[in-house]
Amino acid sequence: MLDLKYIRQNIEAVKKAVRDKNESADIDAILELDIKRRKLLADAEALKQERNTNSKKIAELKKAGEDASELMARMKEVSSKISDMDSQLRDIEQALHDLLLTVPNIPDPDVPVGTQEEDNIVVREWGDKPQFDFKPRTHWELGEINGILDLPRGAAVAGSGFPVLRGAGARLQRALVNFMLDMHISKHGYLELSVPFLVTRETMIGTGQLPKLEFDMYRTTDDMFLIPTGEVPVTNLHKKEIIPGKELPLNYVAYTPCFRREAGSYGKDTRGIIRIHQFDKVELVKICEPEQSYDRLEELLKEAEAVVQALELPYRVSILCTGDMSFASAKTYDIEIYSAGMDKYLEASSCSNFEDFQARRSDMRFKRTPESKPEFPHTLNGSGLALPRTVIAIIENYQMRDGRIKIPAALRDYVDGMEFIQANYED
Repeated sequence: MLDLKYIRQNIEAVKKAVRDKNESADIDAILELDIKRRKLLADAEALKQERNTNSKKIAELKKAGEDASELMARMKEVSSKISDMDSQLRDIEQALHDLLLTVPNIPDPDVPVGTQEEDNIVVREWGDKPQFDFKPRTHWELGEINGILDLPRGAAVAGSGFPVLRGAGARLQRALVNFMLDMHISKHGYLELSVPFLVTRETMIGTGQLPKLEFDMYRTTDDMFLIPTGEVPVTNLHKKEIIPGKELPLNYVAYTPCFRREAGSYGKDTRGIIRIHQFDKVELVKICEPEQSYDRLEELLKEAEAVVQALELPYRVSILCTGDMSFASAKTYDIEIYSAGMDKYLEASSCSNFEDFQARRSDMRFKRTPESKPEFPHTLNGSGLALPRTVIAIIENYQMRDGRIKIPAALRDYVDGMEFIQANYED
């Protein structure tokens, strides 16, 4: 959430951010409500001061045995007006709060202005694309050949977008989760968390998923939400808290399943497991002092890249344009892993700095010293990594002519030394 004072002082910059992010927040309506709110506050305060002054006069008149009825009648009228103003003020403040929730974060000046994926800027590439002396197969073809991916039975159980991994496929995914957790804990110094997979509406609002993305979420009948990403419960861990400054930066890692309807992506990437409704992810979250956050973003990006490099998968890093980044982000890098069977790059991680946007929404603050004034920290998060597309890249890039899939060397210890997923394919 943006500071209302900031909006008042930077009206055109905020309106530009709304346009650049393809959002529809009504800044003029916010400013009009703010004017009404401040006028009501001033008028109510004046009446309260009059009531306080006249209450003393009434007491003095009664003490002196004089008639205070006229003044008392006036104070009854004033109290009624104050009550009415307080009611109006509550309504205006609620309406103002609801409108403020629709205002996106301001993009960092380094973020390119654009409206679609093609406007993103590739900042670097790593690794060589695999070369084959045969036509590489897709992950859904290899999944069927090896009996490790069962899309029809997943659909029969839960509908399309809910795949089943079998045997070595399930083992590969479990190995990846453990490998990534171990790397981020032992090499990058993260604290592992196990967090709830269901959260409250307030929690979803805190990280910016609501109200904008409500129709992409799975909601229960008692207004709880299945988490769309581990970012939601992990970042909100300190909502409504004041964190001692000496504890910053906080670095958390958590494995969670993630649930998304993908309502706004109907008809896109329908083959295989590219875009599904339930998937696993290892999430990285940082909470830090404001002046450190952009250095922490670069650090976060390198930590996510380290996973891809260890798996020896070719990838590229892009900085997202204003129209392709999330509602809450100020700056986002995407890590896109190359997948040979589809001959395309697939996003496996987004690393974002939200500055103080999420901290304001969740009322998370910190104090540099016990005596200092509370401030809003900056929050960051990134996938380290998302599983489906990492699994896809391994299956497609490590495939062999006979249909077998080689296990990356970094994962061998996590699969009891297994070197291949064995195909039932005959050339």
